[in-house]
Amino acid sequence: MAGGTAMPERIGLYPGTFDPVTNGHLDVIGRAARILDKLVVGVAVNIGKGPLFPLEERAELVRAETDAIAAKTGCRIEVRPFQGLLIGFAQEVGASMIIRGLRAVSDFDYEFQMAGMNRRLDHGIETVFLMASETNQFISSRFVKEIARLGGDVSSFVPKLTLERTLARVRAPAAD
Repeated sequence: MAGGTAMPERIGLYPGTFDPVTNGHLDVIGRAARILDKLVVGVAVNIGKGPLFPLEERAELVRAETDAIAAKTGCRIEVRPFQGLLIGFAQEVGASMIIRGLRAVSDFDYEFQMAGMNRRLDHGIETVFLMASETNQFISSRFVKEIARLGGDVSSFVPKLTLERTLARVRAPAAD
């Protein structure tokens, strides 16, 4: 557009614990990447959930799995660990929107409340909900870990590298 002002860069933040990253997460990341110039995937500390993987390894797995999405969509994808208030991290990375994935109606109540609180904290940051595709609606990191720990097949729920690391982690003898 000659003589006009350039459109501001569309930066989104997709936060989560990604413990482990699932095909559902990657589905949402891929869809968000198609509508953004830059997507920051924020890997949350969230010690309260008792993560299977340490923070840096979770970030490393997300990075490994999102490189192909960035190449395919042309969106710059940056993976960053974070702790603290989500809205503060969104401000820090310059995000104008927070991306949240919805799997089922049961997710909506919590997400609706969080979106309202975040909106109250910063009116300039929108929350955008992306529905998980029908093949990924039932996948959750919690179920992946539980099924893997009980010896079930989780190969259709997570990408290959994440599968290998998850199985190695759940099969490792417990440290005393």
